[in-house]
Amino acid sequence: MSHQDLINMTRSLVEHGAADTMEYADDIVRIPASSYTDPEMFEREKKQIFRRLPLMVAPSCELPEPGDYKALDICGVPLLLTRQKDGSVGAFLNMCKHRGNPLVEGTGNATRMVCGYHGWTYKNDGSLVGVASPQDFGAVDKASLCLTRFPVYEKSGLIWATLDPDSTLDIADYLCGYDELLGAFGFDGWTLFAQRTLPGPNWKTAYDGYLDFYHLPVLHKDTFGADFYNRANYFSFGPHQRLSTPSKYAIKVQGEDDQKIDLTQMADEDIPYEVLVQGVWTIFPHISIASFYGGGQRGAMISQLFPGDEVGESYTTQYYVMENKPETEADVKSAHEQFDFLEIVVRDEDYKTGKRQHEALQSGLLKEVLFGRNERGGQVFHQWVERLTNASDDELKDIFAAECKQAAE
Repeated sequence: MSHQDLINMTRSLVEHGAADTMEYADDIVRIPASSYTDPEMFEREKKQIFRRLPLMVAPSCELPEPGDYKALDICGVPLLLTRQKDGSVGAFLNMCKHRGNPLVEGTGNATRMVCGYHGWTYKNDGSLVGVASPQDFGAVDKASLCLTRFPVYEKSGLIWATLDPDSTLDIADYLCGYDELLGAFGFDGWTLFAQRTLPGPNWKTAYDGYLDFYHLPVLHKDTFGADFYNRANYFSFGPHQRLSTPSKYAIKVQGEDDQKIDLTQMADEDIPYEVLVQGVWTIFPHISIASFYGGGQRGAMISQLFPGDEVGESYTTQYYVMENKPETEADVKSAHEQFDFLEIVVRDEDYKTGKRQHEALQSGLLKEVLFGRNERGGQVFHQWVERLTNASDDELKDIFAAECKQAAE
């Protein structure tokens, strides 16, 4: 995939916008309401999707320096990410091989990590280098007691890991070339300005919202405005999707001014990069990326969604990343205002509505929910959830090898 792919997508959007059309799904799709409320299905999805498929676990700028680490729990799996001496990223089970105690919490910087239970010591490449009181403990082969390693992959300023140490699913195959396109954002070298974590509804209820422009002028009339667009065309790369508004116009932000540009009058080579990556980019099963402008420069909010403990719970970490660290007090204030605005939109509008929706669905009186022909993103998402939840490990490899081959053709 290349810069030309971005041009082609943009030209497709321009053509539809000029004709006042959009791409439709073949038909309305009906999804059982129980797929949002069934606890057994929820536990199966956590096992078959979140503990088996590659997940985008951090933007690279969260671990910018050698020695940086991050610990997090995903669906009951304690994960440790480290930036190693050679600049590569390691992904490990955050459990000491002695008794299983987690080595670290939160984030920090350390070349060695000492277990707080008995004092066993590991390097940040996962190797065991010290057993406390070895003369009393007894002889052990330290090389066989390294931290359990997970498959990990870093590309385009993002880090993926698979929470199955025995997985043979190639992460690059899983991304179907989408990782190359994500490089257009230029996240390599960006800075992490701020982050926070918000509670949300069922993970699929929450993710539906990221794949839906239909609701924007209704639910967000007081924040985005009632005249906001509600159409989206979808570009798919395996289960990963980009959605963007069909329009011949784009908004280019220059300083404090917004410039409306007519793309039909612009040569391909003159289209700004921020226009080529406009819209919402989703990485299955749990990531949404959208561009914004605040603090005097380009920024993006990366939303990282994980299921919670119960079927009606999820949590989302919002990362606000910026092309450069804001220097002036005014730019810092502007960036915070942009990030705070996005919190209101998601917390008080999207997720508040999602929680009310989930509570109503739990009555069991609505048997199915609908995704219209103009909601193809949601249709595709639920089809992939069902397909991958029911696929065997071997079938997973075949599915994504085929998708990767198709994307390359």
